[in-house]
Amino acid sequence: SCVSSSRIPISEAMKSAAKVMKSKTVSKLWKKRKGVKEVNFSLLTGKPKIIRKDNGRKAAAKAATMTRDEWLTFQTERYKKAWQKPAYMLEEGAQKTTFVRDGGEGAYKDATYEIVTRWTAKTKIAFRPHAKAPGSKSHIRYENYAVAKTVGQALELGCYPLDWCFDYEHGFIKVLGGEIREEPLDISKVDDESKLTEVDKCLVNWFRRELAKRYNLKISDLLVEKGGGESVLKRAHRLVADRKAEELLKQAKKNNRGITDDEMETVLSTWAFAKNIARQNVIPEGQNWVWSDTLGLIRDRQGDIHLTSATTRYRSFTSIICTWLSDRLPKEVQEFKWTSLNLNCNYAAKRHRDGNNFGPSLIKAFGNFKGGALGCFPTDDKSVDLTKLKSASKKSIDISKHLVMFNGNAAHEVDDFSGNRYSIVYFTIGCHAQAPQKAMDELESLGFSVPDHDEDPHALLGAPGPQKVKPTLRTWVASVLGKTLKGKKLKRRRDR
Repeated sequence: SCVSSSRIPISEAMKSAAKVMKSKTVSKLWKKRKGVKEVNFSLLTGKPKIIRKDNGRKAAAKAATMTRDEWLTFQTERYKKAWQKPAYMLEEGAQKTTFVRDGGEGAYKDATYEIVTRWTAKTKIAFRPHAKAPGSKSHIRYENYAVAKTVGQALELGCYPLDWCFDYEHGFIKVLGGEIREEPLDISKVDDESKLTEVDKCLVNWFRRELAKRYNLKISDLLVEKGGGESVLKRAHRLVADRKAEELLKQAKKNNRGITDDEMETVLSTWAFAKNIARQNVIPEGQNWVWSDTLGLIRDRQGDIHLTSATTRYRSFTSIICTWLSDRLPKEVQEFKWTSLNLNCNYAAKRHRDGNNFGPSLIKAFGNFKGGALGCFPTDDKSVDLTKLKSASKKSIDISKHLVMFNGNAAHEVDDFSGNRYSIVYFTIGCHAQAPQKAMDELESLGFSVPDHDEDPHALLGAPGPQKVKPTLRTWVASVLGKTLKGKKLKRRRDR
């Protein structure tokens, strides 16, 4: 999923840990309870570190299969080159952003999780010879399971998912082929769980516990229902994004201020975007899918009009996106309405026309990127083929710095860019008048400004064509809109 693991707010856990460490009462209780002189707390979890004793170390040394000198003959540059760490572990800053395992707590990198959770019992693997030093329990265990040729065999020999993650990140495992899933195992899409292998069951249960620890979530929160369309990892990231959005909304309300662009970037970079294969009109050449989600009202292929499940499952995340806009809507377009939100991550949409939007759309981009301007053809009335539109009629706007109102049914595209780019499109679907009233009421409770049945689609933006009565494109400098929020008494739509 499109998400930057380094942006997950682990500072929450660290702040909590700091409070625990300052509490003398808690420390004394643990001293009495554990019978030790001093208790050290994990900065990641806020829990006491596990004090490892030497029980078994001498026995492990005796059980070693080789001497240290023999082991060192396998630690040469030749072996290191043949068994390198994954490329993402060699990137600058990779070690700093990796979560440190402390007393059994912590987590590995998301890239590792996404690789390991694709493995099956029939995935062919090879272990680096004698990777772990004699004299330790890990050496004994490693020598025992390192003879395995598949993940299934490794599990039978006592090698578990935590071992797979550690060994893979350190270059101790090579994947040679066999059966590997294209996507991580999604238990919500498994119809018959009796067909799951022991490897499948082990991965699902372990991964759920690991994510719960990492993000301070309840395991029950990560139980995905059948047909829910979310993997456990995606659910975890979205729950964290929703939790962060809830905190930011409370802070903004308490201080009577608007949501900032930086706060929007924070929640969007935490959110796990879905791989969307349905938006064929925007997918760049050479790609089969894009990172894109829709919140709010949609019409599915069966003609049913309803809210997407993520809209109400992650209410605070949905609300913060609506709040960002409603707090800074320009005076001249205060009557702008929207039923839906299109969220996009890191792709440059090819030239296209939206099929059935009602009225104008508003768009804004967030993130640290260069390029990625929105290219609009405001006079496009669909009488000319997309490929034959004149470049002179194209208007390019930097939507990292501007809020733009445009006609989504007219041609538009996104320029190439580098960096992390997130964009939000606020729009109304063409069939909104047929939507159930319950759905429209739910939208209003989340901060959407929904249109009336007889809303004029051209009230704020003129239709493409020769007439010049109304503008066909509007832009506002985002920083100016942000400044108007300072000292302004804000009225929240959801509080009215």
